[in-house]
Amino acid sequence: MPALIDWVLHLDAHLGVLAASHGTLVYAVLFAVIFIETGVVILPFLPGDSLLFVAGAMAAQGSFSWFVLAPLLIAAAIAGDAMNYAAGALMQRKMADGHRPRFIKQEYLTRTEDFFDRHGRKTIVLARFVPVVRTFAPFVAALGHMPFPSFLAYNAVGGAAWVAALLAAGYAFGNLPWVGEHLTLVMLGIVALSILPGVIGWLKERRNKDTPAKTIGDKA
Repeated sequence: MPALIDWVLHLDAHLGVLAASHGTLVYAVLFAVIFIETGVVILPFLPGDSLLFVAGAMAAQGSFSWFVLAPLLIAAAIAGDAMNYAAGALMQRKMADGHRPRFIKQEYLTRTEDFFDRHGRKTIVLARFVPVVRTFAPFVAALGHMPFPSFLAYNAVGGAAWVAALLAAGYAFGNLPWVGEHLTLVMLGIVALSILPGVIGWLKERRNKDTPAKTIGDKA
């Protein structure tokens, strides 16, 4: 875990080393991280948001080609969610036979199901910007029998919006002197903003649990 934290906080240095030592193979590494973060339901903690921001900043510096990077990572995000949906569809059939997904924390599934209850199918788009939820949204969509054509349409919109927004932010702000000098703080800020919706949702849930339910007499 300390190694992962170091990797997240110093993504620019690590990606720079990879680009210098392996050339275009770094594109494959970027594709793999985005694909796995969105496609493997047991790995929701990979640094997707910060990775996209740093990749955009490095594209502005000329380390990556924007015209290769953007379509490649959009494809990775869409393909990852599609694989995640397929895993959910497979699990749905197993659950019909009485099996439960022991390798997945129930709290993650519950959190994602609550998100679906509030936002419906738009969850597939909105969840892209909410860590953990974005990893479980395709899985839960399949469990809930969302038709694959509908899922794929929302998946494409959400994947393109998420990747383009964070790459563009990195491209626009990554070369600012202050950002370059305080990139670790920027990474921490991105992580904090990423988990903020989840924290707010958790606090609202706790508040609702602590609020006594009104009786018919109370409503009168």
